[in-house]
Amino acid sequence: MNAPASAADTLRSTLAGVLDGLPPRQAASAVERLIANYRGDTPTNAPILRDRADVAAYAAYRMPATFEAVRAALEAFADAVPAWVPGSHVDIGGGTGAATWAVAATWDGERPVTVLDWAEPALALGREIAGSHPALRGAEWRRARIGAALELPETDLVTVSYVLNELSEPDRAALVEAAAAAARSVVIVEAGTPAGYERIIEARDRLIAAGFRVAAPCPHSAPCPIVPGTDWCHFAARVSRSSLHRQVKGGSLAYEDEKFSYVAATRLPAEPAPARIVRRPQIRKGQVLLDLCEADEQLRRTTVTKRHGDLYKAARDVEWGDAWPPLGDD
Repeated sequence: MNAPASAADTLRSTLAGVLDGLPPRQAASAVERLIANYRGDTPTNAPILRDRADVAAYAAYRMPATFEAVRAALEAFADAVPAWVPGSHVDIGGGTGAATWAVAATWDGERPVTVLDWAEPALALGREIAGSHPALRGAEWRRARIGAALELPETDLVTVSYVLNELSEPDRAALVEAAAAAARSVVIVEAGTPAGYERIIEARDRLIAAGFRVAAPCPHSAPCPIVPGTDWCHFAARVSRSSLHRQVKGGSLAYEDEKFSYVAATRLPAEPAPARIVRRPQIRKGQVLLDLCEADEQLRRTTVTKRHGDLYKAARDVEWGDAWPPLGDD
């Protein structure tokens, strides 16, 4: 479910350029401090990203992962609304604009894009980075307080990625309700943790109450079948690790998996997947075990064997988060 290499590579090379002149040790120290702040449990109304050095370091560290997670969520959403292309996009709390890159990678063409964020240094760098993407050069980068007082223009698509964790519960509710009132479709992405999943479920419930239908990842708009506290729904996107990643996290792997939870909901006619693979498939001799969330609001494990012919071949190629059966298969 990774994005086309051209988009990811362009973003990565552009981010490498913004780190020019920033000593590697300073960049790593900034990232470590910012990670500690973002993992805090106390919501803040003050920008965490203070200056260009902070923003450059954190963007180089986090933008590729955010891009891949949002791109995966958008791809699943696009599969459910195959004839639709957003005519406009508003990214709430977009920072340096990872979600705008993901939208541009999902749907071709230019569209009005507005990025709202409280941190002026993040907006400034996002505007600079967007200059390397033809579809984003005309985007508007607007300073706005993300919370109860947020006012949104009418738009086709609203994205909210890795933002809800920074807000108080009342502000989270107000943001989701404002997005539902302004947009035809809303895609929200959070960290793939139990707490991130809880925030997604909270947002999902509010969107359904506002008249939206869930297009992805769920194959239905009924309550989530996971018993609260027993598990959480999340997925993974493969991200190439930069030298800054390796310096901060250690290790020698060339990649890591970004865990995320998401909901994509819409007022449009949509065809959700018949079922969604909610755990990494287990490939064994002559069989593949798939854990599915199904349209009848149940979680089930199904076993696909060689006797299933082409379906077995498909099962060996599917990934965690994919629709099942694959599009075009019965």
